[in-house]
Amino acid sequence: MAEGLVLIAAALVAGAFLLALWRFIQGPTAADRVAAFDVMTVISITVIALAALSEGRGIYLDVALVYALLSFLGVIAVARYLEGRF
Repeated sequence: MAEGLVLIAAALVAGAFLLALWRFIQGPTAADRVAAFDVMTVISITVIALAALSEGRGIYLDVALVYALLSFLGVIAVARYLEGRF
């Protein structure tokens, strides 16, 4: 039962990733692309969490946490660069 729910969640996440990728490619402004890239990193963190759930390995959650922190810092740096303060 739980494996089926994980598969359904993975399919929904894959669809969301494709939509975010489309916005990343088609985004008319750099801010749209940065927002789409941030969404894609959040989706990839979700994929890591789903992998941790399906494999039963808690160490993957540590990897997801570090990836989330680095992603946050990267988005802040790019946003400051786009504002012209960097």
